[in-house]
Amino acid sequence: MLIKITRLLFKICLWALFLLIVVLLIFDRVTQFRMDDTDLQTWFRARNIIPHIGYYQSDKRKVRYIEVGDQSQATILFIHGAPSSLSYWREYLSDSCLLERASMYAVDRPGYGYAGLGDPLPDISKQAAIIKEVLDSLHKVHHPVILVGASYGSSIACRLAMDYPELIDGIVLIAPPLGPGQEKIFWFTPMIENPLLHWVVPRMLQSANLEKIHHREELAKMIPLWPRIHVPVIYLQGMDDWLVYPSNAGFARTHLVNATSLDIRMIPGRGHLIAFAEKDRIKVALNEMLDKCLSLARTIASPGSTERSISCTKINLPH
Repeated sequence: MLIKITRLLFKICLWALFLLIVVLLIFDRVTQFRMDDTDLQTWFRARNIIPHIGYYQSDKRKVRYIEVGDQSQATILFIHGAPSSLSYWREYLSDSCLLERASMYAVDRPGYGYAGLGDPLPDISKQAAIIKEVLDSLHKVHHPVILVGASYGSSIACRLAMDYPELIDGIVLIAPPLGPGQEKIFWFTPMIENPLLHWVVPRMLQSANLEKIHHREELAKMIPLWPRIHVPVIYLQGMDDWLVYPSNAGFARTHLVNATSLDIRMIPGRGHLIAFAEKDRIKVALNEMLDKCLSLARTIASPGSTERSISCTKINLPH
């Protein structure tokens, strides 16, 4: 009798494992947190917006980006977290008030969307270098450039401002993991890298998992570089964020010592996904940052002031 029960349980476990693998493989194909070019065009055109979707090559990697708005205006570049893609920002890219004031860009980060799904690049400085080529292509000496980063994308936004300070005029951080070790690490995170399990994990989660494993060491590399940030920063986070600990706000206060201003806004009763839950509050922050950066730009360009020059290596983004 005991042998029959053991065999039955073994068969149930095998079938459960088989079904789990099938579900994960289907999940990988169906849910990828990305929209293809046709779906993106359709979504924006339904809102009377004609986007430009293009690709460029950087570090042997094909990268997709989207552009909306008037290029004669200020620039906002959105950097998504993990797992995600540039379509994460579509509600912001289609906002009429922001479109009146800025040209807006978003990119698929390496390992996500249509920039090598499942082939991540955990080196934050290399990711920053790849995304920086979008800013190079703009060649905007007198038009402010504002970076917006959500979650993991905030780390990259800060690294961009550290490595290429001449290109950046302001930063808006959304639920940002900035301090090494100040974020949730799941017990199963290392297990996912085991070859026996890795192949069945959806590709977007493969990318997120490898970034998570290396995030602490990548943030540690940035510790001596925080004084390089000399622009205004707005920091937004939910007070109930269990994924990226609210203690990151204290890290920001301690390390953003040369930011021209640091405005930390902790939101009661909110968790990690405030980019969705607090769109209006974040759009207000974006408009405030635009006001601040445009005012500074007018001061720099006024008679008698010393105009800033930018030396860029221009790449030609296809149109």
